[in-house]
Amino acid sequence: MIIISCGSQRSVGRVLALLAAMMPNGALAAGDPVRGEHVFQYCYSCHTVDPNEKATLQGPDLVNIVRRRVAGQTGFGYSPAMRAFAERHDVWSKDLLDRYIADPESLVPNTTMNFGGLDDPQERSDLMAFLKAQTR
Repeated sequence: MIIISCGSQRSVGRVLALLAAMMPNGALAAGDPVRGEHVFQYCYSCHTVDPNEKATLQGPDLVNIVRRRVAGQTGFGYSPAMRAFAERHDVWSKDLLDRYIADPESLVPNTTMNFGGLDDPQERSDLMAFLKAQTR
């Protein structure tokens, strides 16, 4: 138990920073959709969150991606690797999408997505919050 006494806001801030540094690696701040919009800049040249842009980009749209069927966008030409992955995984869960964003090639070998992945778990959490905020 930590007791903070007669401290200023600055002292409280230091204690909170210390506590955050002591958190286990798996404990992240909740995803921030504003920061996630900046992270989405890695994705926007191939993907959209606007359902009206489906046919204009080389990747499938990401509208309502969580809980959507893997390789499930009608009319999109998924790679054989992604279609095979979809046979093993029915829908995109938050965990599955997080693992894919972290290292696409590791999760779906021979994927045609030309993206090396996002190492930073906080960036992935922020991106997921942004994608969730785009739900239609």
